[in-house]
Amino acid sequence: MTTALLAGLLAGYGIAVPVGAVGTYLVSLTARTSLRTGVCAALGIATADGLYALAATLGGTALAGVLRPVLGPLRWVCVLVLLVLAVWGAVTAVREYRGHRLATRTAPAPPGPGRAYLGLLGITLLNPTTVIYFAALVLGSQATGPAGPLEQGVFVLAAFIASASWQVLLAGSGALLGRALTGHRGRLGTALVASGVMTALAVRMALAPG
Repeated sequence: MTTALLAGLLAGYGIAVPVGAVGTYLVSLTARTSLRTGVCAALGIATADGLYALAATLGGTALAGVLRPVLGPLRWVCVLVLLVLAVWGAVTAVREYRGHRLATRTAPAPPGPGRAYLGLLGITLLNPTTVIYFAALVLGSQATGPAGPLEQGVFVLAAFIASASWQVLLAGSGALLGRALTGHRGRLGTALVASGVMTALAVRMALAPG
């Protein structure tokens, strides 16, 4: 059981710690909304990681064979999602900034906790990095992965907790950033930087071989 716990923690932190487009969006979202919304979004990411960990433990090597043919289409879906998010974030930020300066329109309501959870859950489920990571985990799970149902449950729970703890930490940093950047120019800059990073990662993903 200890081995399964450690393996799950390592798997969860292994996929969560590298801060990519999803992590950047999480920090930006929390900075522009609230810690509660950010934590819900963080749990959406962790839920997706936990679901992939569960699929890895239950599917065995057959899952890897099923996923291989769709890795290419999933990558392009993720590229499209990232680009849409980048454009949407930039346009929304500019509209909010102009609306504040001209005082002619009300800023659109930020996403609530429930919508943030579902949005980040869906984005993470479409993230090819997560798919590839757990597909690779599947390939080695037959020899070293958790064998029994109890060990499998411990592994999945540990992976979820590890991912959730890191994502909540990112959300907390976003909340602190939001307190520091209280002005509208700061919010605009944060959103534009996040959109730029997501665009760059989407282009890099689109140009990657394979």
